[in-house]
Parts: sequence; structure tokens; C-alpha cells
Amino acid sequence: MQQRWSVESETGRLREVLLCRPDHYAWQPTNSIAQKTLAEGTSAPARADLVSQYDGLVRALEAAGVVCRYSQPEPHLPYQVYTRDSSQMTPWGPVVTQLFRPQRRGEYASVIDFYGQADGVWRYSTRGTLEGGDIHIIRPGLLLVGHSGERTDESGARQFADWFAAEGWEVRLQPFPEHFLHLDVLFSMVTPSLALACSEVLDDGLLDWLQAHQIRLLPVSYKDAMTMACNVLALGDERVISAAHATAVNAAMTAEGIEVIELPLDLFTRGGGGVHCMTMPLVRDPL
Repeated sequence: MQQRWSVESETGRLREVLLCRPDHYAWQPTNSIAQKTLAEGTSAPARADLVSQYDGLVRALEAAGVVCRYSQPEPHLPYQVYTRDSSQMTPWGPVVTQLFRPQRRGEYASVIDFYGQADGVWRYSTRGTLEGGDIHIIRPGLLLVGHSGERTDESGARQFADWFAAEGWEVRLQPFPEHFLHLDVLFSMVTPSLALACSEVLDDGLLDWLQAHQIRLLPVSYKDAMTMACNVLALGDERVISAAHATAVNAAMTAEGIEVIELPLDLFTRGGGGVHCMTMPLVRDPL
């Protein structure tokens, strides 16, 4: 049977995506960004405002020709909306990851159920911890996996990387401080040859590795990165979805000829996740 879903890059034209509606979303003090939001005494977002921002994202995806599919939200799992973390699509099918935080571990059930209704699961993460926000399938044959020691640890990152290495891919494991949650807070692909990078934080070895692979970097400041400005979703064909408040980053991408679809997403970014976190690509066109 022909495989239904496959992703071999971060930037091929996006055709289908896995989402989870924010029916039970609430800020949780489980990451440095949300902790700052809560410490500032910011009022919890109104349900209608959350739905409005989320529906805006869905409309933008559908207008770009993306088919939106959904996992089932559960009342006791307030961060299911960040579907990037609980599974990862690969060229050979989905991997169910191993979430670190107790508040999120139950998310495995809804993604297994979702994939089980189609072609099933290719692999299960069984060593350490592994979350999708640390995985970057840059292009065919090139994989980057970050590990902070918590959300993704080195053992979990290595197991995932070894599956790709066995298929002949070049892989890089990249440590970074846990303060930044996931690597996609500091780095994301925009086009096959252009990426956003918080270069003042990322290791020089990683920056050199990316440039050696002909990936040009648009710098993002630490301050902007901590508002999830680095966290964008590439739609393919020189288009991205980005948070409207990321004005400097959006201007930099626009100057590069990128079509930037700006959306109000601050009610989700203040919880510690941007549009890259809220979307798990299921199908991208080959580059």
C-alpha cells in the first residue's frame, strides 16, 4: 500500500497538517516563556479570543491550499494545541515521540489514535525524551536534532537520529540550554536555503555547519526569540506564516522577497509556543 503521509524537508510545499483545537488550552508554568507571562500577572486569555486567533490560523492555512486534520482534544491536556511536539512526520511515516513534562505525556494517545486510522506509526521513541520542536528535517539527506537535556535529551535525540543515519542521512545532534524550551525557539527554516537563527545564542559550530550546507541565516535577537519571533511555519513557494508581533523578523523576511502571512498569535506565543509549534506537517511536496 502506498504511504499516505510523508515529509522530507521543512520547506517543501505544505499540503496537509495535523492540528488540535484549543478547546482546553490554558497557560501552564512549564517553560520559561509561560512562567514569565504568569509572573507578570497577565490575565488568562478569554476563550473567545483564543478561538478567534486559532480560527485565523486555520483560515490562513486553508487559503494556502493546506488540508487541516485534527487530533482529539482532551480536557486534562491543555497544551495539545502544540501538535509539533507529540509526533514527527518523516519520509517513511510518523514517529510518536516521548514527551518530558508530566502535564503532556497523555498526548501520545490521541496521536496514536489519529495515525492508527490511516497507515499507522513508523517508529516509537523509546529512549529518553524526544519532542518534535527539537527536530528539523532540513532537506532530503540532512537532519538536525537539538537536545537540551529535558524536553529532548541526548539519548532520545540519538535514537531518532540513528534511524535517519541508517537510511543514509547526514545528521547533527545539537545541545542547547534548556531555558529555550525547544530548538525551534532559536532556529527555523524559511526556504530551502534561508533560515531564521538566534545567532547570539546558537553555538558557532552549528552556525558554521548550516552555512557549510549553503543555508543563509537571518539573525534574530534574543529578545525577539523569546517572543517566539523565530518560530515560523514555511508553506513552501517562498511563503511563511509568522506572528504579527514579530515586526523586525517579518520585515527582514519581506526584504528577502518572502511572502509573510502575519497573524495575531500572541495568546499562544505567551504560553510558550508559536505557529511552528502549533502545526505538524503531514505532507510536503518533494523539493
